[in-house]
Amino acid sequence: MGEHNGLRVIPGGHGERRSRPEPLWREALGERLRALRLEQRSTLVDTAGRAGISPQYLSEVERGRKEPSSEMIAALAGALGTSLGDLVAQVAESMRRHALVPTRAVVLGGQRQIAPSGAAPIISAPNAVLLAA
Repeated sequence: MGEHNGLRVIPGGHGERRSRPEPLWREALGERLRALRLEQRSTLVDTAGRAGISPQYLSEVERGRKEPSSEMIAALAGALGTSLGDLVAQVAESMRRHALVPTRAVVLGGQRQIAPSGAAPIISAPNAVLLAA
């Protein structure tokens, strides 16, 4: 791991621990639920009403802050016009794709920045130097 002027590159090569953990199930589920809801141009209030939950709870689920029960996930799937099995398969595929993206982590002034390997991270720090392995 190299360091230069407060900038460290954390390698993520073969056989090393990933520099970015894969998303938690609740985070991937929330992202997919929000995507389905927005594809249908449905509001939080409408979708939550169809699922029998509060809009606040649905918002927290979509943001990955709450981990709903299987019954709640089934109700949300139904409210979004899909089956529990299809929703679970979509979330699993999203997590699988995420796990295949090689990444590297760069620490800038104590803040960790993540970028796909081969892509330049967005750097807004003046006089920043990016070190790559």
